[in-house]
Amino acid sequence: MKKIIAALMAILAMLAAACGGSNAEAISTDNGGKIMQSEKQANNGKALVVYYSRSGNTEAVARMIGNETGADLFRVTTVKPYPEEYRAATEQARAERDSNARPAINGRVEALAAYDVVYIGVPNWWSTMPMPMFTFLEQHDLSGKTVVPFVTHGGGGVANCVSDLKKAVPNAKVLEAFVVSGSNAANAQSDVRAWLQRLGLTK
Repeated sequence: MKKIIAALMAILAMLAAACGGSNAEAISTDNGGKIMQSEKQANNGKALVVYYSRSGNTEAVARMIGNETGADLFRVTTVKPYPEEYRAATEQARAERDSNARPAINGRVEALAAYDVVYIGVPNWWSTMPMPMFTFLEQHDLSGKTVVPFVTHGGGGVANCVSDLKKAVPNAKVLEAFVVSGSNAANAQSDVRAWLQRLGLTK
């Protein structure tokens, strides 16, 4: 009897895996980019947080949004990493902005059609979004979706981040942005919650 029960449990486990018991696995992406599920995700595939973060400040806000809304998370990363040294990284970022570069990024969101709301999170780099986010937006059509920006900064505020985002997604509805300094990002949970409640986006 024990052998029969064990065999039945093994079959059930295989069936669950084949049916995509984890939505994160079902929509994982290539070349290192992948969807991450927040703990509250209800597997309804309605909201996605896409963010670029080098220092971790923008990622902290992205995870807060995921926790408040149940949205999936996708971190944009570059095929060729930026220099570890801060000044070298900022100089490369400025050169990319000046040349309107499109750095290659890892992975893509294959199941984008499943999402109605897409949060876009960036740090303010030289008064605009990091160029890798432009790469992402040109590779993914957000037409008809609700786009919700959030921006971290080191004193420069939102600058052109949101206006440039609107230009990159002309056929999307762009809502009010959440803007926070990098030094306050880790402690912004209550402000993030209030912003999301104001927009009617909390679960």
